[in-house]
Amino acid sequence: MALIEYDVYKQKLRDLGPELDKLSAALDVESARQEAARLEDETAQDGFWNDLERSQKVQVRLKQLQNKIGRQEKLLGAWEDLTVLCEMGQEADDADILEEVKTEYAALEERVEETRMTTLLSGEYDSSNAIMQFHAGAGGTEAQDWAQMLYRMYTRWAERHGFVYKILDYEDGDEAGIKSAAISIEGENAYGLLKSENGVHRLVRVSPFDANARRQTSFAAIEVMPEIENDESIEIRDEDIEMQVYRASGAGGQHVNKTSSAVRLIHKPTGIVVASQQERSQFQNKDNCMKMLRAKLLELKAQQHAEKISDIKGVQMKIEWGSQIRSYVFMPYQMVKDTRTGFETSNVDGVMDGDLDGFLNAYLTQLATGELKK
Repeated sequence: MALIEYDVYKQKLRDLGPELDKLSAALDVESARQEAARLEDETAQDGFWNDLERSQKVQVRLKQLQNKIGRQEKLLGAWEDLTVLCEMGQEADDADILEEVKTEYAALEERVEETRMTTLLSGEYDSSNAIMQFHAGAGGTEAQDWAQMLYRMYTRWAERHGFVYKILDYEDGDEAGIKSAAISIEGENAYGLLKSENGVHRLVRVSPFDANARRQTSFAAIEVMPEIENDESIEIRDEDIEMQVYRASGAGGQHVNKTSSAVRLIHKPTGIVVASQQERSQFQNKDNCMKMLRAKLLELKAQQHAEKISDIKGVQMKIEWGSQIRSYVFMPYQMVKDTRTGFETSNVDGVMDGDLDGFLNAYLTQLATGELKK
């Protein structure tokens, strides 16, 4: 029996070879190697660090290229190693090795699927870090608890993918949960992978805050924006900004600062308000605010195709029934369904623990093929 199963996995691995070649071509790994070699030569030149802005950009780009090349080389290496292991196990007719082959093949398939997702990212800012903002909808404690559940879901997703997230702002709920929060997620293609999550998320469950155990519907909104350090098309004038400072409190109410280090910026032309209170210094919090403001203005500009920031007007997302992009149903049955792609799963616990790749992949695939529902 083991020998027959070995034949099945040997064929699966043979079929996977051409797929990996296609992925390498789609990722244009050869061009990445050539560009990386040019940049490495540049870093070795005398005077490279004299232009600090240029040298930092080169270093960031070089790291991105090296990561891309390294990931694909590891993927090919894992495939080659597993092919050898499969052949060794079959020769020895070893049932224990067969179990190892099955486990390793499942992990390899998952990595191939993740890599395939990155080939669908062709937007101008897809490779950027992401800024995510969470807003509880109407409904008090129930909606605020839902906003915190979403916050946990996305931070767990980030951890699963090896991304680093940093809290920019965090406002506790009145009794539980959060009223709002903002985080940056750092890693290659973070924005491209998460851009599908922008919108209203709807929860249906029996509320733990209702003494009568009635079913409740709650809403929370997610904003996802690329983190842009410098973009010449985004000009923020000092006279257009009102800055307010206040005393900060950390996530969960702890680490209360005795100084007014928290910063709130109001962009007068659009009415956009951003805040940051997680850093110890006012300067760092202002820097976080500027990142968020720049990202919000870029998003609005893209939506409205405005040529100048002064032409942009603020927009308010309605956090209510009928505007959701995804529904999470805990009762009377278990289902998470995306209203745009139609992708759904009954594994609610997995989704809430950060297993979102099915939704992200469906969105990116339909976006690339023009099948996405507007």
